[in-house]
Amino acid sequence: MKKKSVQKLIGFEAFTKYGIRANKEEFIFFSVEPVNISVLSAANIEAKIHHLMMILSIVPELELLALDSCESFDPNKIYVQKRLREEKNPAVRKLLEADYDFLDEIQLEMSSARQFLFAVRFHRETDEQVFRLINRVDKAIAEHGFMIKRIGKPEIKRMLALYFGTSISGEEIDDVEGERYFDLEGLHVLEEADT
Repeated sequence: MKKKSVQKLIGFEAFTKYGIRANKEEFIFFSVEPVNISVLSAANIEAKIHHLMMILSIVPELELLALDSCESFDPNKIYVQKRLREEKNPAVRKLLEADYDFLDEIQLEMSSARQFLFAVRFHRETDEQVFRLINRVDKAIAEHGFMIKRIGKPEIKRMLALYFGTSISGEEIDDVEGERYFDLEGLHVLEEADT
């Protein structure tokens, strides 16, 4: 039986010129600058909603994503709660309660750490067609008062690392695992010295 890589299991194929290819489709992502609606009047909030509806009617292929911009602590909190229910030793219970409070505090600090994205999915378009649609989407979104930026490979890798739980804070991930610890130049110097 042939083993599948994680990349194959999740359908990820490659980074493209503008985004990523997964399951035979290309995805382009735009990061949206969030708006603090708690300081807006009801009329301004309605206007924002209306502008978003207009964008979605102009660009029906647009998809919306709301992501945590840091790792979620919910699974850990659920585990600690389960352990608290089962634990009989008062000293261990006290430690578990301290762990739970710590996780709760971290999650509260990061609760406003959200990332909002627009995504466009392409099926068989050429690079030129993709480029034209990206510009159309960019223009339509900007005309309706949303601040956006198309995200590139480093930001996409960060987003995927957070989603798949391989990074807590979203630090940059190497293209090849461990490459930052390997000195190719030093290796060539050693090879030349041996010959």
